[in-house]
Amino acid sequence: MTGPGRSFPRRLRHLLGDVAALVYLGLCAALLIWAFAVSAGDNEDASFAGVIPLLATAPASFVLIALPDSPVMFVLAVAVGALVNATVIGWCSRALRRGGGASA
Repeated sequence: MTGPGRSFPRRLRHLLGDVAALVYLGLCAALLIWAFAVSAGDNEDASFAGVIPLLATAPASFVLIALPDSPVMFVLAVAVGALVNATVIGWCSRALRRGGGASA
């Protein structure tokens, strides 16, 4: 039940607890692990492996990727992008499930 008296962290936890948001977060985590695993080997295509998690978490991840180049900033950019997108996915999923009589 969403109400105006609910605190921001509680609303955020409510949105991120949605099944669609959790599936998206799991997919982003798997892509991040895959990118690091592929980059660890001697492969000429390994330099492009980091692009996939960034594209999966765009546009929010592009804001942080401009910061200093390090693996920590890459993980932070993907994590923040994934959390922002998962929040939007959770909100959309709950709004669609709720239906509603929103007047146009």
